[in-house]
This record gives sequence, C-alpha cells and structure tokens, in this order.
Amino acid sequence: MSANFIAPIAALMYLVAAGLLLLHVSQRRQQVNRAVVAVSLVALLCHAVVTWETVFAGGGVNLGFYKVSALMFLVINVACISSLARRPLQNLLIALFPLSALAVLVSTFAPDTAPVSSQLSAGMMLHISSSILAYAVLTLAAVQSALLAAQDHQLKHRHTRGIIQILPPLQLMESMLFELLWIGVSLLTIAIVSGFVFIDDIFAQSLVHKTVLTMIAWLLFSLLLWGHYQLGWRSQTAVRLTLAGFALLMLAFFGSKLVLELVLQRA
Repeated sequence: MSANFIAPIAALMYLVAAGLLLLHVSQRRQQVNRAVVAVSLVALLCHAVVTWETVFAGGGVNLGFYKVSALMFLVINVACISSLARRPLQNLLIALFPLSALAVLVSTFAPDTAPVSSQLSAGMMLHISSSILAYAVLTLAAVQSALLAAQDHQLKHRHTRGIIQILPPLQLMESMLFELLWIGVSLLTIAIVSGFVFIDDIFAQSLVHKTVLTMIAWLLFSLLLWGHYQLGWRSQTAVRLTLAGFALLMLAFFGSKLVLELVLQRA
C-alpha cells in the first residue's frame, strides 16, 4: 500500500486515540482500556509503514527535515505505549498523538528537503540512531517537565481542580522526569562520542553550531542530574534546566536542518 493512502489513516487513528485518552483521563480511570490500546497500535503500525516508505526509500535513507520529524515521533510513541503498563503516560500521549498525526501527514505530502543517502557506515548509523533516540527521550522529558510545572503551580496555589485532578502524584511525576533524563543523557552521550569518532570534521562550518549547542545542552542536563542527586534540586529548578536544555537541543538539530534545507535549500 502507498504511504499516500496509509498516512491519512495513521493521522485519523492518532486523533481518535487522543480523543479516547482525553475521555479516559477526564473520567479518572486508572487503567487504559483495550479500545485505546487497539486504536493506538493501529496508528503506530500505520505510522511505522509510512516512515519505512518515506525515510528508508529507494535503498537509501532520507533524513530530511520532515522525514526525521515523523521518525522521531514514531520512536517517542513506541517508547510511551510500551511503558503504559508501568507508568501513567496517558497525559503525554494526549499531547503527542495530534502532533504525530501532523508529522505523518507532512512527512508524506511535503516535498523532499534532502537527497537520499545511499551509503552510511555502521559508525554513522550508530551516531544517527543514538541521536534520534536521545532527542525522542528528551522530548518526553521536556513534555513531562511542562506537566510537572503546571502541577507544582496548582499545588502551591492550592488549586484542587483542573490538571491536578488527572495527573499522578507530584513525587511520581518527578521520578518519571529524572528517569527520562538519565536515559536521554546516556543516549546523548553516545551520540556525541560517536559523532567525534565517526564524523570527519565535527566542527566544520555547517556543523559547528549544532555541535556546540548540543554540548551545552548535554552540560545542562548533566548539571541537573548532578544537582538533583547531590544537592536535592527538584521541581522548578528541574523544569527550568530541562526546558532550557531541550530548547538548545532542538535548536541544534531542527534549527540547523531548517536553515540548511528550507531556507538555504542545501542538504
């Protein structure tokens, strides 16, 4: 089946799943029902097929701006759905599913912004895959930190209605955030080290801003983890540093790709 046919189905299933999850959360159900899981899995399967046909096309790899966005959302959704049995991630998926629907459609129907790379070494594949996984996990951490900030604000102002009613306890929210940060920083470390090893000139003019911003983001995330376990940093400090590191990371990756591929129209 063509990606042009499957992509709208994936987008529709994501929107249906988001609506069901919103209903589920508003009714304060503790467990995700089978209908939500089934629709989410259909959306995920269709998304995977679309990604395979658009990113891994023609015997090569297309890592253009739109294609990578769809690939990242696929990785994020796989991580979230596979963790639903252990962690209450429904709130994250309510936000992620509509964005995933948009990413699938844009990836399929928007024009290509980069040529297909036919030859990638094992080292470059390690760098690319660890980078995408790191960005995906740290995106989850950023969304988690935003929810944590909203929850902390309502608790401090003694609001008992709204988002506070549908989120897990604050301590669990913080624990989930730091779990995501540990995984994300570990993957980002692999991505940075493999970049230094396998990229010929990582400080070339087209890569220097990406390299520098990524390293600053890594330092912020690492500082936060050290401060949490050594100095007890929590709540608002964790939120600020997580969002600052995430902003730098997204600017490094998507900012550089946007300028090179969409503005300058260079791969």
